[in-house]
Amino acid sequence: MAKKKAEEKMNLDAILFKCRDILRQARNSGSFFEKRDMMLTLVFLRFIGEKFEDGIERLKQDLIAQGLDPEDEEIKAAFFDDPTFPDGTYNLPIEARWSPTIINTPAPELNVALDTALHSMASSDDKLKGCFVEGTFTTRNLAPNDIKKIVDEVNKISHKAFGEEKDLIGRVYEYFLKEFAVNATKEEGEYYTPHDVVQLIAAMIEPYDGTLYDPCCGSGGMFIQSAELVREKRGDISRINVYGQEKEPATYRLAKMNLVLRNISHNLGEMSDSSFTHDLHRGLYFNYIMANPPFNLKGWYDANLEHDPRWADYKTPPESNANYAWILHILSHMKPLDGVAGFLLANGALGDSDTLEIRKKLIQNDKLEAIMILPRELFITTDISVTLWILNQNKKGGPYHGRNLRSREHEFLFMDLRTWTENPVKGENKKKVRLVTEQIQRAAEIYHTWQSEGTDGMKYEVPELYRSVGIAEIKKQGWTLVPSKYIEFIDHDLEIDFPKEMARIREEMKALMAAEKQSQKMLEEAFKGIGYGID
Repeated sequence: MAKKKAEEKMNLDAILFKCRDILRQARNSGSFFEKRDMMLTLVFLRFIGEKFEDGIERLKQDLIAQGLDPEDEEIKAAFFDDPTFPDGTYNLPIEARWSPTIINTPAPELNVALDTALHSMASSDDKLKGCFVEGTFTTRNLAPNDIKKIVDEVNKISHKAFGEEKDLIGRVYEYFLKEFAVNATKEEGEYYTPHDVVQLIAAMIEPYDGTLYDPCCGSGGMFIQSAELVREKRGDISRINVYGQEKEPATYRLAKMNLVLRNISHNLGEMSDSSFTHDLHRGLYFNYIMANPPFNLKGWYDANLEHDPRWADYKTPPESNANYAWILHILSHMKPLDGVAGFLLANGALGDSDTLEIRKKLIQNDKLEAIMILPRELFITTDISVTLWILNQNKKGGPYHGRNLRSREHEFLFMDLRTWTENPVKGENKKKVRLVTEQIQRAAEIYHTWQSEGTDGMKYEVPELYRSVGIAEIKKQGWTLVPSKYIEFIDHDLEIDFPKEMARIREEMKALMAAEKQSQKMLEEAFKGIGYGID
């Protein structure tokens, strides 16, 4: 029984399911968004509380290493009453600490205690302003038994228990996005980019230093994964400055919480707002841009955007679909000499007739570098086929992250990864796959080798996987960017030796008929043995 309890405690989905179930049955729990806000705020309090506790423990060990006793009353007063952490860990006021304050608060007082914790944190640090809706818990005023049960479940969620989750708060967000809202689709801006897809984009464009921007940053997953990559490759997260914007207020708050937890310096603007109608970073140019914009977004346009400078050199993107508005918005924020961007779009953007002139000019202006179709099954909350686009302001070559790049002017790389579906995700009801580290490294290697000195761009191809082409071929194909127009696909039926195959089938049929005849004979003998004959 104890083993079963431990296994249940370690199952993140089981914990989150219990929380969801409690909220669904509770009175006054509110809409999907209010339920999600409550859960994510609780998870944030749990995680930042855990980080504080870890910081205290590290501080104790440092004192012991210096020959000091952390239990001495004078040492406690000097170091622990108002601790300062050298690694940037956030110093929580006593009323905002998960342990001992929140987890030990009696059930009838929990709603007030939780809102007190939020108010105390928001009023004591500018970084936390805008992270919370003050009054979240007292406004809903869940029954003492309900809020206590949820807090006890959240208490089980720990980075120690679930260390393999690199973006644990984002993982929790993804779960509640799927479970609470049937209509919370990508088109409504409520979507979470899978970690392996973020890692793929980061591995391709290598945002190691400088400035990184995401114009539709969601819960901040792009920034989190990029920070992990920087730590792995270079070790110093302070080498990169993060900028972002998010339209949905709840998701904007989540992104701020996520980045505060990670101690990532960030500028998400003073509010949540649309990158189209109110560009909070207008006039700024960035080294790297990573984005997963809402696919085929409608309702993005208003009359004030007709002569917007972002598309002055192209054409105004169609009102019916924001795909090319995102492309031109991203291009407008890339550093003119060396900016690089990796972002996702629905496959329809590869050849839409109403965006032909914009696409043609992007190709002619040599802003596009690579197109990569991804497996459809990577995304849980959408069945739309997805493409990774890479734009690059410098295709002339030169040094880049320790490599010497050749000139790729008016060359374009196409990749098709739709067959990379051999790694299913366990526990998913619908078909879902992920890209493993080796696949991500292989895709990045294909791209980086193509960029590098010594590669002949006009002979760079592997059938059914990738091919490099020149602008003349794209023009011949009517300026479409559909990879299957350029990558060679082999008709494997032509490889079959039909005479040999037919001979094999005939032999198998003869053996099958002989076996059937023998079975019939044995059946007849059996019936004769018991006094019956078979007509």
